[in-house]
Amino acid sequence: MNLFTKLQQRAAAGRPVRVLLIGAGKFGSMFLSQVPHTPGLEVAAIADLSPERAREACRRVGWSEERIGRTDFVEDAPAAIARDDVEVMIEATGNPAAGTRHALAAIAAGKHSVMVNVEADVLVGPLLARKAAQAGVVYSLAYGDQPALICEMVDWARACGFEVVAAGKGTKYLPEYHASTPETVWGHYGLDPAEAAKGGMNPQMFNSFLDGTKSGIEMAAVANATGLTPPPDGLAFPPCGVDDLPRVLRPHNEGGVLNHSGTVEVISSLERDGRPVFRDLRWGVYVVFEAPNAYAARCFREYGLITDPSGTRAAMYKPFHLIGLELNVSVLSAALRGEATGAPTGFRGDVVATAKRDLKAGETLDGEGGSCVWGRLMTAEESLAQGGLPIGLAHGVPLVRDVPAGRPLGYADVRMDEQDATLKVRREMEQAFTGRAAAAE
Repeated sequence: MNLFTKLQQRAAAGRPVRVLLIGAGKFGSMFLSQVPHTPGLEVAAIADLSPERAREACRRVGWSEERIGRTDFVEDAPAAIARDDVEVMIEATGNPAAGTRHALAAIAAGKHSVMVNVEADVLVGPLLARKAAQAGVVYSLAYGDQPALICEMVDWARACGFEVVAAGKGTKYLPEYHASTPETVWGHYGLDPAEAAKGGMNPQMFNSFLDGTKSGIEMAAVANATGLTPPPDGLAFPPCGVDDLPRVLRPHNEGGVLNHSGTVEVISSLERDGRPVFRDLRWGVYVVFEAPNAYAARCFREYGLITDPSGTRAAMYKPFHLIGLELNVSVLSAALRGEATGAPTGFRGDVVATAKRDLKAGETLDGEGGSCVWGRLMTAEESLAQGGLPIGLAHGVPLVRDVPAGRPLGYADVRMDEQDATLKVRREMEQAFTGRAAAAE
């Protein structure tokens, strides 16, 4: 609660927090819109595949030409990371391989990393966080994105002495969305394809939000950062409104939907027949927690909390998240406190590429949100035991055998380049946290 005070002190001393942003897309643009209104925070450089597009993003969000003129716009992200005037790197490319490279470069250069790139975090984040700690720098999830906000709520509950029953977020979900492709996605959103294209909306990115991939990735990130464990059968996406959180999200042997207490789950804003859920949490995050004693449970009643029938479980939720408009919190927490707003502490959750349709040998996978696979949340133990192919490695790799619809893919189903740098880091992480690499069936 003292970040702004600490930032004012840095500003008064003439030592602003200086940032490198890599990737000036939607998340990055939202962050950039706040910079002119945050004295003491400066962007030293912006690295993007199209520097001119990044300049236009700055103009679009209200930057003055004077501010644009004193900011460097570059293509070479590794060189920008090494600059002496960069204190914090924001990785916002969304590309797992690029994110891995950039985080490793930042750690080597002694810079803090804020990972908007949750795709890279789920692929190799536990190892990156360990390497950052060894180097004395911060590796952090991005505040404003749902995983960091969920981690904050989990930390709040535990700091208050409550046991966390479940934590997660809301989304729009129906089972048929798992088969959605970039060609069909706009119909599910109720958007005209031409209008979506005119607005610069990326159909593959939006499809990854819809088909369950992003939910799996974000819940794996939360599990790895908090110690909560994934459901053994993957996310169930139960329909649930905010008033029903403690009733629905309790163990199934007590009438709820959870396999166990202490898990992650995503709730749907749609009933299975497509009707909207009453008081849904589509844009928000939640934590369900349990009173440690009868007195605390009585306080729940006295202060108006909605509970499950036992009266011992209640929930807190945040109905919205503001994406890059909130990202300053992570940047300033890293620079001014030396603290992450959520970071992996173990390898507990993984996201495995799963066939959307019958796939044929010779096809090339097109990654998150594509037409071939969606990302299914698994426990890390199960993923390694079956040699699961992480969704973050399902980019541009050819299938060597047929895979039926609905089946998780394994390394043995594709031809991987064993010299690929990202694959090597993934193998190193598997070995570091489990003592073994994924089996190839």
